[in-house]
Amino acid sequence: MHLKHLYIIRHCSAVGQSPDAPLTAKGVHLADKLSNYLIDKSIESIICSPYVRARQTIETFAERSSISIRVEPRLVERVLSERNLNDWKECLKQTFEDFDLAFDGGESSQTAMARAVEIVQEILWSGPDRVAMVTHGNLMTLILKHFDTRFGFQDWEKLSNPDVFLVTTDGVRATVERTWTYST
Repeated sequence: MHLKHLYIIRHCSAVGQSPDAPLTAKGVHLADKLSNYLIDKSIESIICSPYVRARQTIETFAERSSISIRVEPRLVERVLSERNLNDWKECLKQTFEDFDLAFDGGESSQTAMARAVEIVQEILWSGPDRVAMVTHGNLMTLILKHFDTRFGFQDWEKLSNPDVFLVTTDGVRATVERTWTYST
């Protein structure tokens, strides 16, 4: 297998966490910066979470590059619990320590990673060589952990909105590199 390049992108900042939450004004500004960043990467395909914030993050780039966006339900953010958890951050940390731990109505890290890795495997075996994949912070961290087991909760805490990691793989070995450097 020849090299595949996956640009794994976390959405820009949004006004909330619901599936229909749009980008903030700063998020819209950074989506434009993201488009400028991606334009010379020879991306051939865009796969995106159906959440509004994810689509809005990549729409400008898609329009500028004349690439249609494939909406992929398996890229939605992981549900930690169907209940509102006051200590949700500590609960999230626990799911990185115990990959099988699932809270009421939520997904374990193992389950969420498995659904995301299905998409990655499809890309590696039959997709184009350069793909932009737009998702959410928790799922992004789990995808990166699939390629580099050192990724975990502390890396999730350091993510920005947006954020971009480039995974380059030949199907056997992979490198993971954070490539996003814009902050405002």
